[in-house]
Amino acid sequence: MKRSERLVDFTNYLLNHPRKLTTLSFFSERYEAAKSSISEDLVIIKRIFETTEVGSVETFAGVSGGVIFTPSISDEKSQKFANDIIDLMKESNRILPGGYIYLSDILGTPYNLNKIGKIIAHEYIGKQIDAVMTIATKGIPIAQAVSGILDVPFVIVRRDPKVTEGATLNVNYMSGSSSKVENMTLSKRSLAPGQRVLIVDDFMKGGGTLNGMKSLVHEFDCLLAGVAVFAEGPFKGERLISDYKSILKIDDIDVENRSIEVKLGNIYQNI
Repeated sequence: MKRSERLVDFTNYLLNHPRKLTTLSFFSERYEAAKSSISEDLVIIKRIFETTEVGSVETFAGVSGGVIFTPSISDEKSQKFANDIIDLMKESNRILPGGYIYLSDILGTPYNLNKIGKIIAHEYIGKQIDAVMTIATKGIPIAQAVSGILDVPFVIVRRDPKVTEGATLNVNYMSGSSSKVENMTLSKRSLAPGQRVLIVDDFMKGGGTLNGMKSLVHEFDCLLAGVAVFAEGPFKGERLISDYKSILKIDDIDVENRSIEVKLGNIYQNI
């Protein structure tokens, strides 16, 4: 394999195996090249990744060492993407009866999901995350995007148990927006005790659903690593959850005038 071909395959491998430690011996055998040549390739890839803000490449010496690629997104690109989504969110035809907002087209676009996943994952790169949790159904694509970048499994909480889930653990929780008692369930095989769980969802009002998932995390004897949402909506009163991260913040939904006030979420408050 020519060096140019090797660099292409090397780069593709790293992009498709984020946050995975791979030994230099693996690449040496894969490309039938000396470790010194592999190290030189890494210097090139590392420089390009950092220049184009794709992510970082770290190398570790020793027998158990190797290389790890960590995807990232710069503050500038992150904020530009969020502002582009804000423009889309302000479209008057997004307002649905009852003051809800139509988000399916935004959250159904692979490009948007990739960026949303990177933004949320970037906030937790330095922390140990063993699993990503969300609730069916709108949060699933976001959880999948985040877990793919963090290279950890994602688990789906449901409001009704499924036969295919096997034995489940159920919790009752109070809806933050309607003050109704709801129920959610998760397969007992989903999490192991002691795991650190990141909760993600598409939208938050009173925080009742997120608070319910927090209860599930504790019921499984797991640790909460963080809570993140794509957007937080307007809410009068005290939310049931206070420690969270959001990409967007919706201040007001004017159904009569069909207007939506949207701004950057608290992820950007220190930028």
